[in-house]
Amino acid sequence: MNLLKPLKTVVWLPIWIAQLGTSAKSFLDNPLLGSQRLNRAGLHRERVRLAAAMTRWRRRRLAHRVPAAWREAFDRDGYVAIPEIVPPGEFPALREALLAYEGPAREMRQGDAITRRLAVDPAMLAALPQLRRLLARPDVRALFHYVAGFRIEPLHYIQTIVTHDGANEADPQEALHADAFHSSLKAWLFLNPVSADEAPFRFVPGSHRMEGARLDWEYRRSLADPRAIDRLSARGSPRVGAGDLDAMALPPALDLAVSANTLVVADTVGFHARGASVRPVERVEIWSYSRRNPFVPWLGADPLSLPGLAERRVGWLWSARDRLERWVGQPWRKVGRRTAAGPDA
Repeated sequence: MNLLKPLKTVVWLPIWIAQLGTSAKSFLDNPLLGSQRLNRAGLHRERVRLAAAMTRWRRRRLAHRVPAAWREAFDRDGYVAIPEIVPPGEFPALREALLAYEGPAREMRQGDAITRRLAVDPAMLAALPQLRRLLARPDVRALFHYVAGFRIEPLHYIQTIVTHDGANEADPQEALHADAFHSSLKAWLFLNPVSADEAPFRFVPGSHRMEGARLDWEYRRSLADPRAIDRLSARGSPRVGAGDLDAMALPPALDLAVSANTLVVADTVGFHARGASVRPVERVEIWSYSRRNPFVPWLGADPLSLPGLAERRVGWLWSARDRLERWVGQPWRKVGRRTAAGPDA
């Protein structure tokens, strides 16, 4: 039995080394990323610094296509909130069509919250041409590409969040956190108003900038034993408290109370969370997501972003994980055909 551990190290070492140049983030799954000796020498800090520098370089090449007011707000805060992103005369019809659409759905429980997703796939786009037009808008696409740092197509879903669903465990999404050590895009187009006490999106303004005190904090956290901290932080999605924000000279998180038809686009390397809700709520949105290897220098060259392929990726990802469930798990359970909202949500 004692011989198995060295053998495993020999087999896995080339993979662990190769992952240093990728988006791999778990200090638990890769002993090089979690090595206190290597991180004391600056491994994690340098990965963070280089990833941020590469993102800034790519964004400079994408900036000219983004409306100036949107770009300036994002550069300053790490997110941008755009009210009435859909012309007000068109939004009610789009909202009604999205809420009435029925398609294959998946659900995941985290603590006392349930997330339901319907993939924006070829069937949905064929049935909802107004949604297709929205996602094809040049200004929206340019903003998505700029925040992601790549000219690639995000994954799109119709997402429903149901809070206070009866479980006793806390919702881990309510803890302030960063998704990874590098930039990625998340976006929400809210179909209903969201008040400050009904699970709003929360964000710490300016926390997306990987420089100065934030880099120093990343260095300090990399020195902790990954087996002695909370599991989500050890797996590369660090949780933060008020003391951490003070150490980074960052302000408290803002709760974004928004009206319906508001698009919020954020870089989730910044600290963010789902705000608490004082009552059970059902939040419905068009949700978009994009993350790529941060060390890639080119902007595009992603075959899966091509029309005809891009809108099929969610289905392929779900199916692949179904087949590999025994080895990688599958938190997204099939729940049959559903609408985004309603009594069965």
